[in-house]
Amino acid sequence: MFKPVQLFADWLVYGVFGLGRDTLAGGALNFFVFDTIKIFLLLAAIIYAVSIGRTFLPPSRVREIILTKSRFAGHLWAAALGIVTPFCTCSAIPLFLGFIQTGIPLGVTFTFLVASPMINEVALVMLFGMFGFKIAALYALSGYVIAVAAGLLIGRLNLEHLLEGFDPAKRVQNAALGADLPWSERRDYAREYTLDILKKVWPYVLIGIGVGAWIHGYVPQDLLARWAGADKWYAVPLATLVGIPLYSNAAGIIPLVSALTDKGVALGTTLAFMMAVTGLSLPEFMILRRVMKMRLLLVFFGIVGAGIMFTGFLFNFVMR
Repeated sequence: MFKPVQLFADWLVYGVFGLGRDTLAGGALNFFVFDTIKIFLLLAAIIYAVSIGRTFLPPSRVREIILTKSRFAGHLWAAALGIVTPFCTCSAIPLFLGFIQTGIPLGVTFTFLVASPMINEVALVMLFGMFGFKIAALYALSGYVIAVAAGLLIGRLNLEHLLEGFDPAKRVQNAALGADLPWSERRDYAREYTLDILKKVWPYVLIGIGVGAWIHGYVPQDLLARWAGADKWYAVPLATLVGIPLYSNAAGIIPLVSALTDKGVALGTTLAFMMAVTGLSLPEFMILRRVMKMRLLLVFFGIVGAGIMFTGFLFNFVMR
């Protein structure tokens, strides 16, 4: 599928720039050119397709679906809707508040809040393309189980009194989307949404690819494997903690996942890092602090962090 892209990268780096195929600089630059073109093509196609689907599932409809289900079924649906709705953490938080305002139980809303950034549809497709169906399916299943378990546990703790400071006058956006929207407007919405997302994420993508290219070209094969291999018990917790202060989207992290695994880092360790960056970032902590008391926020981060580390250990065990 991407053979023409690889041929172009080879021609540009080894032909136009004259770098040797066996040089560190040549390998790093070739990786950067190839992954930049490939990932932006994937991003544009995936975001556009998901955006078309999003026009059939506005946030108001998401609330209606969840409200008509039993408590346990509501958790299952909330996690599933968190996967298929392309909301980042910052846009998921207003939905989280909107769900509470419409009477959806706190635990169910937390299930959605965990699933939405953690099981990223872009990451899912890109993991499938890079590592195959088994890895992509395990990623989706583990994130789904974490989201449902976190929501169930938080719901059992009866922590509604720890919410604070949200404005009941706020309403969820995109209520105009729905089944009656003409296809021309769906395409216009998808095109504008795709361009808007690409404008926002391109620096993160380039930084992620750049770091991945440097690791690919210059970091010795045995160095990372020695310190972050599957046999190192501390690698997964450390990767989770390192990921929390960072902020990026899954598209910017996936190149690092690819580069790190190529260099011998255990896949579970790199996935724990990715899930921590996308699901437990410091900016998310700061935003949620405005609507939650510290106790609820620590409970939320503790449960999700434990789930991420469990996923990392699981992948490292399965992939041995």
